[in-house]
Amino acid sequence: VVASAENGEDALEKAEQYLPDVVMSDIHMPFMDGLTFCRRLKEQQPGTKIVIFSGYDEFEYAKEAIKLEAEEYILKPVDSEELKKVFIRIKESLDEERDKRRNIERLEKYYQESIPILKEQLLIGILEGRVSEEDMIGYQQDYRLSMDAAFYAVGIVKPDYSEEPDLKKDGLRGNLISVSLKQLADEELEKMIDFKSINYLGIIVVVAMLKNTASHKNFMTIMDQICKLSYKMLGINTIAGIGKIYGKLQDISYSFSEAKDAASYRILFDTNQAIYIQDVDPKSDDNYFMDEKQIQQIIKEIKIGSKENLKEAVEFLIRRMKNTAITPAQLQLFFTEIFVEIMRLARGYQLTSQQMNLPDMDIYNEIKNFNSLDDLGSWLLNICMRLRSSIRRERTDTAKLLTEKAKQYIADNYMDSALSVDKVCGHLNVSATYFSALFKKDTGISFVAYLTQLRMEQARRLLDTTEEKSYIIAGMVGYEEPNYFSYVFKKQFGVSPSKYRQKQEKTG
Repeated sequence: VVASAENGEDALEKAEQYLPDVVMSDIHMPFMDGLTFCRRLKEQQPGTKIVIFSGYDEFEYAKEAIKLEAEEYILKPVDSEELKKVFIRIKESLDEERDKRRNIERLEKYYQESIPILKEQLLIGILEGRVSEEDMIGYQQDYRLSMDAAFYAVGIVKPDYSEEPDLKKDGLRGNLISVSLKQLADEELEKMIDFKSINYLGIIVVVAMLKNTASHKNFMTIMDQICKLSYKMLGINTIAGIGKIYGKLQDISYSFSEAKDAASYRILFDTNQAIYIQDVDPKSDDNYFMDEKQIQQIIKEIKIGSKENLKEAVEFLIRRMKNTAITPAQLQLFFTEIFVEIMRLARGYQLTSQQMNLPDMDIYNEIKNFNSLDDLGSWLLNICMRLRSSIRRERTDTAKLLTEKAKQYIADNYMDSALSVDKVCGHLNVSATYFSALFKKDTGISFVAYLTQLRMEQARRLLDTTEEKSYIIAGMVGYEEPNYFSYVFKKQFGVSPSKYRQKQEKTG
């Protein structure tokens, strides 16, 4: 027994202090009855076991005890043997709960310690093409490995032991070299891009997570710098291989294979540089068709352009493609990037594909199903037009919602003499200029005029329904200066507050 108490209030304080495993309470106590005490105790300490005893065999008490998940409801007089059995059972239950909790805690701790290893195993599985598309999402969630990106490319950095073959035989030195190399690579990469890296059998593998295809060149530059820094700072000769860019995570196994192939061309090049597979493999001659300005022009027309200008921008893009030597792979990448930019714009307006009436699709593979560039252009224009309409509809809905929120805030705070447009804008988190224009467009009057109108209507209602003095009503509707209140009231209704009340009393 850690403590005893004479009433419910005292018991609650002591329960907070001692955190008891079990509390035994009478139902009838001064200041706070036992059921109220047990209810509040359960709210604060839901794990505490409760035994209730009472001199009354009433169903309502028993029913309330069940709601409180009491272990026992015992009638007086309390039998010592019965009570002993109750506490033995509760102790066994508590011991069992604690054993389970400790086991769960041990497993959770072990799982947390294992997560870095599990992440590496998952990444290796993805690189080797052993993880299915269906499993990939679940594994990423379970192992807390976030790899969401528009595009992916793989690069590898490997020590070159050709000039010092004995280093390759020294396992300890080789491991230290690979650890140092990974640390240097991570430090350089984290300054520039999102990535994941692992030490894969002494080779540093980097998965670059890129926002657009143009970032691939930046990735190649960084990998080349890592090679040169490795020699400068660690005295290690290295070679880096870089694979092509892909639009799906499950395709990075191809980029990984290409990166290894690129590194195998070391014999044709000097050490300490990065080799891109397309530079050395004639079969991979994919000169990217990439025009960031053209994509941004389409995005601009979706946001603020006319239908005619948007159509012209898409048609210009298709014409340019027809006059350019572009491979199917380049076409897939380019249209995937356009689609990613479009969906990013949609998310900015909190629009879903369902709201734009777009079916769920694998855009990267869907592109292959079009018969011509004209069909592809029509499809793209259709999506752009839907988003353009959705954005304008969203702007209208947002403007109406903002105005309604402002009206409600004014209705709740008109009695505050310090209420101003800046205060309302601070509450709504919008600029005063934008809000003022929006508010006037929706209501037809300015914020000040609307606030004055509302205050005057409230003042008139108070004059009609109360006997408060005019200066009191002035304060109740947000005017600190009674004379100014009278001036505004007369301007609004043609008479002063006092004359208005006299007139109402005569007509009433």
